[in-house]
Amino acid sequence: MSPTPPPPQPITNTKIHCINRFHKPTSLPDLFLTAISLLLLFSSPKATAIHFPKIPFLSFQLNPRRLVKIPIMSHPPAPNKILHRFATPQSLSDWLKPRLPSDSFASWGVKPGTKNVHNLWLELSEGETSLADSTPPIRTVNVVSVRIISVDNGILVESHQELSDGSVRDRCRPLSEKMKPNESPEEAVVRAVKEELGSIMQLEGGSLPVVRIVAGSYEKKLEERNSVSYPGLPARYVLHSLDAFVEGLPDDDFCTEETEDYGDSHEYMAANKAVSVKRHYWKWVRF
Repeated sequence: MSPTPPPPQPITNTKIHCINRFHKPTSLPDLFLTAISLLLLFSSPKATAIHFPKIPFLSFQLNPRRLVKIPIMSHPPAPNKILHRFATPQSLSDWLKPRLPSDSFASWGVKPGTKNVHNLWLELSEGETSLADSTPPIRTVNVVSVRIISVDNGILVESHQELSDGSVRDRCRPLSEKMKPNESPEEAVVRAVKEELGSIMQLEGGSLPVVRIVAGSYEKKLEERNSVSYPGLPARYVLHSLDAFVEGLPDDDFCTEETEDYGDSHEYMAANKAVSVKRHYWKWVRF
């Protein structure tokens, strides 16, 4: 015979029972004691002050409206004005006199091998030269220099020049010519060969000389020195150098005559008073 099961237990609310365990009703004496403790804590003169740590990233300047002073940058000095043209040679002379040493300027066209103010005026009128507005002025010239090479590795050199005033000027350099405005070095080479060597090449009409420029021979450099043609006038030469072969030149030493055509009447009159090159003397230097 199986044992008799125990009688069923009454169902109780476990959740309510747990809450009642933690929420005992507070008696009046407990509230009174708590109030007395708080009163003694805040009224005690020895109460410890509570310090909060400083937070650096929340700090602010005392004067947040302070303006930052930005220094004003000084502008670089403007380059000297470049003067290209003067109305007459006399106006150029008047401009140069107070800017050049008097003894140097007086030697222009008088000292053998030098040029005069008419030459410089022609260079400015043709755009071959520019002058900086300074004291002394600086003359800037773009020059093409051509090393003409022969088939036997000779180089054509201008040994000297015969000037219109009867003086002789030593050169000892390859063919050189002042460049025109907006002229490329290659164009200047062809023009220089025609003007200074054309009289010996017997070119017909307006035909151009046969010039073959050596590829990769172009070089450019800047030279600054006192001008031999214009004493007392500093010069800045922008040199464009190339090697070239030119057909129709003599194998031996020779001389040529140079002629320039000045269509404008003012330039023609100035050219008549300028010191010009009558003859160029050339020789081959072989290595």
